[in-house]
Amino acid sequence: MAAHKFDRVTLLITHYNRSKSLEHLLKRCAEEDLEFEEVVISDDGSRPEHLDYIKLLQTHYKFRLITTPVNKGLGNNINKGQDAVKTQYTLYVQEDFEPTPDFAPNFMNAVKLMDTEEWDLIRFYTFPWAPFPYLKDYKFGYSKMLFKPELWYLNHLKFRLYSDHPHLRRSIFLEKFGRYVEGQRGDPTEYAMCMNFLTKGGKALMFQGPDLFLHEHGALEPNTMVRSKWKLSNSIIIKMARSLYLKGKVVNSTLKYNKLKQ
Repeated sequence: MAAHKFDRVTLLITHYNRSKSLEHLLKRCAEEDLEFEEVVISDDGSRPEHLDYIKLLQTHYKFRLITTPVNKGLGNNINKGQDAVKTQYTLYVQEDFEPTPDFAPNFMNAVKLMDTEEWDLIRFYTFPWAPFPYLKDYKFGYSKMLFKPELWYLNHLKFRLYSDHPHLRRSIFLEKFGRYVEGQRGDPTEYAMCMNFLTKGGKALMFQGPDLFLHEHGALEPNTMVRSKWKLSNSIIIKMARSLYLKGKVVNSTLKYNKLKQ
């Protein structure tokens, strides 16, 4: 029997053309002696060689594979994966993450908070170059994520209470906040859910110790989601232009938020 067994929780993994990364994630869960009531892998129309490898993995790891004949994008992949979940809670993880040794005891506290309080989302990771700006210490190493709608709070990341990074959520998430937008790229899909989460009064916590997941720690396969190089440039001119762009984005997002709230 696993040392860390989480009944009432399904591990939902979204996957696309990164079967070696998926194997690494499953291996790390086994190494950390994590066991969930069920593991669901939602595949987004990967190439045959990746699907064949996933089916081979089923001889070593216990999971249910949900597939689609063609690639339909992130929104569809999460929707169909969440639809397949039968438990009270969902731990959502993309295939290029892995749990750290600190995950299990802190995840136990996350489930306890879900059981006893009214949280919709509890997050375990954030990109180091994009930390959420407004946090308030809470308990068990978690902080409340505070949304400050006033325009003078100019950090554009304030709209990102929701994130596709590893998190625990109630499995009725889609019923409360709506389904993910389908047919768009990953970033617009995530942004649309961010706005849904905010306008429907979502409440979220974030772990404030060291991240409980590592991202692409093994870097086993190329990332299937490529962002524009200019966003990562060190040019002073580009950085200034990006700063102005982001301030304008705050204004636009605030107007959209207010419109959706009406």
